[in-house]
Amino acid sequence: MGTDTTRTAVTGAITPCPRCGRRNRTPVAAAGHPRCGACKTDLPWLVDTDDTTFDPAIQHGTLPVLVDIWAPWCGPCRTMAPVIDQLARDQAGRLKIVKVNADHAPRTAQRLQVRGIPTLILMSNGTERGRMVGAQPAHALQNWLTQQGAIAGTGGPK
Repeated sequence: MGTDTTRTAVTGAITPCPRCGRRNRTPVAAAGHPRCGACKTDLPWLVDTDDTTFDPAIQHGTLPVLVDIWAPWCGPCRTMAPVIDQLARDQAGRLKIVKVNADHAPRTAQRLQVRGIPTLILMSNGTERGRMVGAQPAHALQNWLTQQGAIAGTGGPK
């Protein structure tokens, strides 16, 4: 996926701190947002989900959630992967990214009425606020998220 983060659908992820390098467990669902246990730096929150872990991942917490519905065989999805990973790093503490492999979570993809991939869905408290279909350059994704009120511009204040 292009980052040092190790992700699993059941346990969340093991994420190295960008500041001190300590490895931290980031859960699929939590009330706040993940911070480094050593230096308290905000950590990127990027988790893989499946049909059983998707709902808890999007319904808990106060951060906006960007759902990335993708498939490993999809070329545009592979193009978007580093953009999504960088967005997670840039928006640590401000945005949660939930990845859904459409092949491993067909019920979730069907319930969300996904017609093409990649599909990006912006959610807040489990409710859809916006949707973008197809691969997008990083600046277009940033602009869309800013217009939706999910982030405060490029690298905006925390």
